Amino acid sequence: MRTYSVKKSDIERNWHLIDAQGRVLGEVATEVACLLMGKGKVKFARHLDVGDNVVVINASKVAVTGNKMKDKYYYRHSGYPGGFKAVNLEKVMATKPERVIENAVKGMLPQNKLGRAMIKKLRVYAGADHPHMAQVSSFGQKQG
Repeated sequence: MRTYSVKKSDIERNWHLIDAQGRVLGEVATEVACLLMGKGKVKFARHLDVGDNVVVINASKVAVTGNKMKDKYYYRHSGYPGGFKAVNLEKVMATKPERVIENAVKGMLPQNKLGRAMIKKLRVYAGADHPHMAQVSSFGQKQG
């Protein structure tokens, strides 16, 4: 017997539609990260990007538990003195709710070139409308 190794030509990519309305942020992010990595596939290889394309809709209606709306902060620094910025989850949800799911998923992917390639297959939309209906409709919807 020889050990089978996945080649780039063997990779098949599907499209998944996930509705985040009323679902907890961590659960949605975990499901999306597993789909992007391809962990549920038979031909999973940790060193290759074998994951699927994922479209997440209704990001503005995602739920969080506890007091995270006020207590959870997103931090960034410009690199200049005094360039530290902190924004809480409530303000991010009001302005750009897509960023909340993108940041949660990005933290669950590998922190290298492979992870950067995986995150490019994620599309997040605040509402129910999205321009990927042709791709997703051929494979159906995944409701939570």
